[in-house]
Amino acid sequence: MQASIDAALVWFRRDLRADDHAALYAACRAARQVWCVFVFDSAILDALPRKDRRVEFIRDSLVDLDAQLTALGQSHGRENVHLIVRHGWATREIPALARQLGVQAVFANHDDEPDAVSRDAQVRGALSEAGVSLYTTKDHVVFERDEVMTGGGTSYSVFTPYKNAWLRKVNEFYLRAWPVARHASALAGWPARVGQPGVPALSDIGFEPSDLHTLKLPTGSTGARELLDDFLHRIDLYEDARNFPAVKGPSYLSTHLRFGTVSIRTLAREALHRSQGGSRGAEVWLSELIWRDFYHQILHHHPRVVGHSFKPEYDAVKWEHGKHGDALFAAWCEGRTGYPLVDAAMLQLLKTGYMHNRLRMISASFLTKDLGIDWRRGEAWFALHLNDFDLAANNGGWQWAASTGCDAQPYFRIFNPVTQSERFDPDGKFIRRYLPQLAGLGRKAIHAPWLAKPLELVEASVKLGIDYPEPVVDHDAARQLTLARFAAAREGKAGA
Repeated sequence: MQASIDAALVWFRRDLRADDHAALYAACRAARQVWCVFVFDSAILDALPRKDRRVEFIRDSLVDLDAQLTALGQSHGRENVHLIVRHGWATREIPALARQLGVQAVFANHDDEPDAVSRDAQVRGALSEAGVSLYTTKDHVVFERDEVMTGGGTSYSVFTPYKNAWLRKVNEFYLRAWPVARHASALAGWPARVGQPGVPALSDIGFEPSDLHTLKLPTGSTGARELLDDFLHRIDLYEDARNFPAVKGPSYLSTHLRFGTVSIRTLAREALHRSQGGSRGAEVWLSELIWRDFYHQILHHHPRVVGHSFKPEYDAVKWEHGKHGDALFAAWCEGRTGYPLVDAAMLQLLKTGYMHNRLRMISASFLTKDLGIDWRRGEAWFALHLNDFDLAANNGGWQWAASTGCDAQPYFRIFNPVTQSERFDPDGKFIRRYLPQLAGLGRKAIHAPWLAKPLELVEASVKLGIDYPEPVVDHDAARQLTLARFAAAREGKAGA
């Protein structure tokens, strides 16, 4: 194929890899010379604390991406190929760089988050004024937007039929890797007019080092490959192991998926092939990847879910508020609700930026159904602290737990935090890791210390209210309040 334009710019965002990259492939096929850029966007960074593991993860992954681009260039005899890195407002930086380089087109991958859609519209307008085109393409999911629809041409709002349609449609065509390396001869050497190459240090963009490197979370595509290789040795056990937070069951690839240091097609291809070969663990993992696509298409078709319930009638739910609500929310955030598994989960989040998926469901259910706190407050807390924060998945998960979303947990099905603890952390191993003050309690008492016999507490050196808090709510009483809270909202709709 003959290149149709002279020069192009590839704008990396949530796709920090050079391999199997749709926009990079498209640019290298279309242009005779291609440069690559990433922008530390002030519109995002200015709202973050100065120590943020995700910013450090991105920064380290950019170093890895820069090395990948250099190696790709060298494989075609192109020297001095590097990633251009800018810090500022992307809406200004991308048009300015496009003009400076004299490119005719900018290529990027889709991002359907509402703020990103607005940003891209602004960039497209500014580029258009300069006579530059913006081309975007699918990369972050297997199927997006309108690719999996109902027979009536509408988007799915229930997961199981969506999953069945997804599985009917998927084939090798949709899971094939984009062969970037085959066309990498288009990569251009460093343009001297844009300064010196190099990924800026954290301090250069106003951030400080976090504890990322003590958490054993490898960065970049190199780190993603390391985690994937490890998981593939355990994938057959995934169906059972994934539910127990003290067990090494998940893939731990969620942060890499979020920032695109691994291709979703690589993961889905592995999962599909292994499930077709009889691996039940791979089949369940593939289902989790399909959930991810599902929530992204929900966000695209129903952007109102950002800030509103998918089921509008539940916007009328009367959540706890005022000083009482604030006190309950603070107890949940800080891991001092008096329910050990919930508190251990929240401390895991604070200390590592990670929370096991089973614990995300339990802690979200507890906040909304036991404490009666608006799901949006919990969603925002997770957004602030999760290394793998992804708007579509985070919103979908919270609305599922709160019973306000599409295909959500029915409002009358409420997790019992003690029963969940006994089932999924039976020996209290996970609890003991994050609540060492309870380590002396026995296998039964550690799940509900307030029910322990006085002698058990004495022998474990636990004084309730001092070493560990009393429960902030009674689960049975809270359950009744939740049923009444949702019933009132539903009755209000019926009477409208």
